[in-house]
Amino acid sequence: MKNVLKVLRARNDWSQEVLSNKLGVSRQTINAIERGKYDPSLPLAFKIARLFGTSIEDIFEFSE
Repeated sequence: MKNVLKVLRARNDWSQEVLSNKLGVSRQTINAIERGKYDPSLPLAFKIARLFGTSIEDIFEFSE
């Protein structure tokens, strides 16, 4: 799944550590999501979207 999480994080000048603390996940989880190695659970995707004030679809793009 493609995503723009790294771009959104950079716009807020947040490190992966800061974002992980805000979401209650590990920094490694944020790194894996940004690199496309891990797809977040639906509850986590909602938390990410809510934190950035946008929709899940604006952050994540499904690709086969």
